[in-house]
Amino acid sequence: MTKKTFWTDPYQTIIETRINSVNGQVITVEETIFFAFSGGQESDTGTIGGYQVIEARKVGQEIEYVLPENHKIKKDDKVKIQINWERRYNLMRLHFAAELILEIAYKKLKGSEKIGAHIAEDKARIDFKWPMSISALLPEIATEAESIIKKDQKIISNFSDEQNEKRYWAIEGVAKVPCGGTHLKNAGEVGSIRLKRKNIGKGKERIEIFLQEQS
Repeated sequence: MTKKTFWTDPYQTIIETRINSVNGQVITVEETIFFAFSGGQESDTGTIGGYQVIEARKVGQEIEYVLPENHKIKKDDKVKIQINWERRYNLMRLHFAAELILEIAYKKLKGSEKIGAHIAEDKARIDFKWPMSISALLPEIATEAESIIKKDQKIISNFSDEQNEKRYWAIEGVAKVPCGGTHLKNAGEVGSIRLKRKNIGKGKERIEIFLQEQS
């Protein structure tokens, strides 16, 4: 099974590893910094052995990478994995911002239920079951989130169950949340955010989260 170094050092952008298996365009590696879509967080982009990764996918506890048809990689080859750092960092910042907004929204919207989430490079979104518009609450939610971000507390990220690869993030006095994504070291790295409400159907509400410099 692939060792997932993106959990122990999510700031690492280049690693050398060995190919575990090759099945046509699909490969696996001994160790990886290349995150695959999971929990709403989009995959990294980048290269393995100089080839652009077409798709990264989580299969159980394994990660498979799809390379171009003409790749020449063979089992046991030593290769370099390199990810797009700007994309990774934006994903980490938006991921934490979305998780934080979710925790605050749960407190403000008693009885609400999350029904969807997606973390992309340019924005994140969280979808809820809720019977009315949440527009009036957005400034209050944003202010509380900004206050936590500005305190720049350390974000702890670790295993709750290592064998089954169950992980969490936590900030002392704020929250402890199950999550297997890649996480920032400190909350202040998020910077300023902007929230937008969107109606996605009767009884459903969406909060979109943007990094201020991307707005």
